Amino acid sequence: MTPGNRRKGKVRIIDPVLSILILFIIAFASEFIDSSLGMGYGTTLTPLLLIMDYNPLVVVPAILTSELITGGLAAFMHHRAGNVHFDFRNDPNHRLVKKMRLLGYIPRSNASKIALVLAVCSLLGAVTAVFVAVNIPKTFLKVFIGLMVLSMGILILFKRNSKPYFSWKKIVGLGVLAAFNKGLSGGGYGPLVTSGQILSGVDTKNSVAITSLAESFTCLVGVCTFLLIGTEFDWNITLPLLAGAMASVPLATRVVKKVRVKSFTLIVGTTTVILGLFTLYKVVL
Repeated sequence: MTPGNRRKGKVRIIDPVLSILILFIIAFASEFIDSSLGMGYGTTLTPLLLIMDYNPLVVVPAILTSELITGGLAAFMHHRAGNVHFDFRNDPNHRLVKKMRLLGYIPRSNASKIALVLAVCSLLGAVTAVFVAVNIPKTFLKVFIGLMVLSMGILILFKRNSKPYFSWKKIVGLGVLAAFNKGLSGGGYGPLVTSGQILSGVDTKNSVAITSLAESFTCLVGVCTFLLIGTEFDWNITLPLLAGAMASVPLATRVVKKVRVKSFTLIVGTTTVILGLFTLYKVVL
């Protein structure tokens, strides 16, 4: 690892092979959690890399690049395993498609529709975040995200035996809010989108796969932004992270397929509560 990848004043010499192995392992573990529960990749990986003294300007592009590819891969694997049904072919019978004719596009499956809405909302939320980022104290933002994630986790646990009414308005609001938070703080997307979908009436396993696909698009926007401003990507970090994350996806999708829905909802709810508490704990430190 070159000294330029380290924070100034905290340079350590680590064997390159050992460094690659460590990056592979922590990416594998972080992506396994993310592809299984729809949350936790950036939340887990970013603090670990910063503790290892990697420069944040190197870490963020590397995580976005790996999450861009693994998010799409996870969505595909979940689809193939039967955890979700994605069908992005145009629905010729939808009223909007008929009304707009050649310009009309609405995907056939409901999971694809939700993923598309979340992806579009990602653009709106990210753009809005740019204009207000300089005016919001970071501490206030972290407390807000922590309380929101914690509240959603608690609601999931209390309502896990009921079936919420599906609402497109909730999905749209959720997508904008989650992308807005990610654009401001770099985190909070997965826990909000996954738990928010469950509370909006989306099946738990579907919500995990949809989050992976939607977050992949969000990361694409982030990667393109870094490229446009001329950021240099450090492939000594990016490639080991990508390899480790990709290796965990097939295992994670099998785990999701085998776990019962009620048990899985309990696991997601508990994990969301833990992430919310952890976010608030980091504010106190």
